[in-house]
Amino acid sequence: MAAPPALIDIQDKFRYVYSCDVDAFLQIKIGTLEGKPKVENYREFIEDPQLKYTGLQQSSCPDLYATLTVFLDGKPMFMPVRTAYKAFNTRWNWNEWIQLPIKYQDLPRHAQLGITIWDIYDCNNVKPVGGTTVSLFGKHGSLRQGIHDLRVWPTKVANGDDSTPGKTSKDSSEDVMSKLAKLSKKHRKGRMMKVDWLDRLTFREIEMVNEREKRNSSFFYLMIEFPRIIHSGIEHAIVYFEKDAGNIEYVQVYPAIVKVPDPEILLENLVESKHHRLTRSVRSGTMSRDIKPNAAKRDKLMSIIEYPPTKTMTSEEKDMIWQFRFYLTSQKKALTKFLKCVNWNHVQETKQAVEVLHIWNPIDAVDALELLTPQFTNRNVRQYAVTRLKQASDEDLLLYLLQLVQALRYDIKDEVGVESSSEANKENEEESLVDKVDGNLIDESLEEGALIDTGDESITPTDLLATVTKTSTKKTDGWDLASFLVARACTNDKIANFFYWYLLVECKDGRDRKVTDMYLDIMRRFSKALLSGNHECRRRRSMLGREQKFLDKITELVKQIQQFSGNRKKKIEKLQQLLDTPDFVSFEPLPLPINPDIRVKGIVPQKAGIFKSALMPMKLTFRTTQNKDYVAIFKNGDDLRQDQLVLQIITLMDKLLMRENLDLKLIPYNVLATSITQGLVQFIDSQAVAQILKDEGSIQNYFRKEGPSEGSPYGIQPEMMDTYVKSCAGYCVITYILGVGDRHLDNLMLTKEGNLFHIDFGYILGRDPKPFPPPMKLSKEMVEGMGGTTSEYYQQFRKLCFTAFLHLRRYANLFLNLFSLMVDASVPDIALEPDKTVKKVQDKFRLDLSDEEAIQYLQALIDESVSAVFASLAEQIHKFAQYWRR
Repeated sequence: MAAPPALIDIQDKFRYVYSCDVDAFLQIKIGTLEGKPKVENYREFIEDPQLKYTGLQQSSCPDLYATLTVFLDGKPMFMPVRTAYKAFNTRWNWNEWIQLPIKYQDLPRHAQLGITIWDIYDCNNVKPVGGTTVSLFGKHGSLRQGIHDLRVWPTKVANGDDSTPGKTSKDSSEDVMSKLAKLSKKHRKGRMMKVDWLDRLTFREIEMVNEREKRNSSFFYLMIEFPRIIHSGIEHAIVYFEKDAGNIEYVQVYPAIVKVPDPEILLENLVESKHHRLTRSVRSGTMSRDIKPNAAKRDKLMSIIEYPPTKTMTSEEKDMIWQFRFYLTSQKKALTKFLKCVNWNHVQETKQAVEVLHIWNPIDAVDALELLTPQFTNRNVRQYAVTRLKQASDEDLLLYLLQLVQALRYDIKDEVGVESSSEANKENEEESLVDKVDGNLIDESLEEGALIDTGDESITPTDLLATVTKTSTKKTDGWDLASFLVARACTNDKIANFFYWYLLVECKDGRDRKVTDMYLDIMRRFSKALLSGNHECRRRRSMLGREQKFLDKITELVKQIQQFSGNRKKKIEKLQQLLDTPDFVSFEPLPLPINPDIRVKGIVPQKAGIFKSALMPMKLTFRTTQNKDYVAIFKNGDDLRQDQLVLQIITLMDKLLMRENLDLKLIPYNVLATSITQGLVQFIDSQAVAQILKDEGSIQNYFRKEGPSEGSPYGIQPEMMDTYVKSCAGYCVITYILGVGDRHLDNLMLTKEGNLFHIDFGYILGRDPKPFPPPMKLSKEMVEGMGGTTSEYYQQFRKLCFTAFLHLRRYANLFLNLFSLMVDASVPDIALEPDKTVKKVQDKFRLDLSDEEAIQYLQALIDESVSAVFASLAEQIHKFAQYWRR
């Protein structure tokens, strides 16, 4: 079946501009450098002892820099431009746009971009790490676009010839990365059919293959990005064209102004160092106790306090905060800024900071989350954060528990209480990490018998803390995060439930052996603390063990169904037959892991089903102790951690809006990852908007069918329309803030009461498989459901969007802190660019705007989304794909 002529016409248009018409300087973004440095042999060290002091021979990530220039016929067109100095931690990531002193209109057709990576050799010399060269224009004369991984040739300097090609030759049959890059380019240009679920799996696999190829290669790989040319909201390509090419003109190829690197740029500034020591000395503390700022400095201090957590303060701002630290002790919000001013490597300065910390006005529990991020490593600071978390209620603690479990990886080893073992014991360990956690960890601790049941029914959380610390080889002086979470989990069923499953998933991750061992140790401490507690603690321990065994049975059931040969109907019959046994039909009441408030006593076999999917997720209907049905979906083979994070944030946003008396009728359904490949999802009785439009023709027709009301506007019950408008506004704002992508009418759901909600969060933080996605998912069908852009309901929708956005902006720091704690979690879209995660969320809040400007900005986004042409086109393409898929 051929596509409509109009559709083909739009797809086949190639929008471009001539290079001679672009009067702007060429910019190149230097991203990350990946690869293993070459280890010099002992002969080279003997011949040149200075080699051992170079950066690449150090254990830490050395400070490298890159130089860029453009070559023509092997000759540079200007002096090399270098990247700014940047101190690296665990990886080389410049993430810097470099402006080259040459304009697009001056670029020759055969220009080559040469990039060389340099390492500091000694105080006067540098040594090339490697070089790479790539042509600026492709074989068809179009300037390169997007992100490219260039091969870096070790120890070579890019000189514009063929000795350092960043791209492999066409006849290279072994370059897997090049083949995958070409296929991805074809997919991006629409030359391959797009299948949403398969595309997500494929691109994740491509990323894993590229990572594996890079690790196994003897080369470095440098990621660079060419800029995008946007005109009237549409991306254009730059095609090489030279006006009046027949007329020879003599021009100066070397710019009049050149950049010369400063040889002292990496050296310590002695004046600044002395000033820092004088301002932070102990004697200055006695003078600072009574000093107060004037009006101008007070206003400046208040503006600094309002900075988002990601903003870096200047040295002058840090000195001002330190100078007026005693004055600021009454400002709770100022504590985190003060702690960022401290140089924790100086003993006297650290001692002063800790003393001030204990006299500061106690901060709120939500602000204490920032002190648990990897930016703060001082033990006293992290223990102070835990003491503030003690003030949080169980309900609030549950909202941040997912991030607090992730924060455990940033605690110092001694604080967490990881039991040390000798190297000999480590070498004798035969079982893999997966083998360690395949079983029930709660049951494993029963066999250890390390603690004796005291039978004391009045044991307190403090007593539990003492019990927990006894299980470690080293004790702490105060509440570390792990002991705090274990103690709180021992006193609350719901916290114990989610704490166990969050820990179990991290124990099964296995990416980092040390981190996994740390989580395994905390799991054992949690089990021992429950075993040594009172009757309630032992009951919770037994409850968790039963939950684990119950899910293990369901997992075995899924594997049997997957191995069973037959069509979907026969598989459903087989599933219902396997469920119709005493183990599943009726059992002792058990808390449901996805929602421990719900206690179930059996599964209804006749209502079980299997969805149309390659992974065959099961729909299970649980019978509760109140004789009601609770429907959940069990997925095996799918990583639900990203959906779990998104739904947790939506739940938090809903509660924050509720506190502002703004009920937007959201449905933050429950999601729980019980493993890295398994999990439960709450099933909400609803229909996809795409199916409703197919069956009823419009959303309003569906409402008139489910909730008719003759005297009301549009013949629909006012309560149903009110629910629809509020839920549309809430999810439009929330999905915009979280950057949820891949939105189409098949993952927009609608209940019979009028609640609209989103499912399937495979793309977040701005990622989207479709080109030119709208900033908000607000289709014309959704607006027509409100009565059109001129209706009162649509105006109410806009006002609700503005109100919700302003309310959530006030809690921006909370969300930034929560995402800061998730940067090292195994969430796919965060793992792609962990260093940019928090910045992406911050950009959505537009904290640089006032409330009035923010409303105008959001209003423009809504108008742009309603009139988005590409969104309608993408929806039509999706419909065609769904049709052929069926």
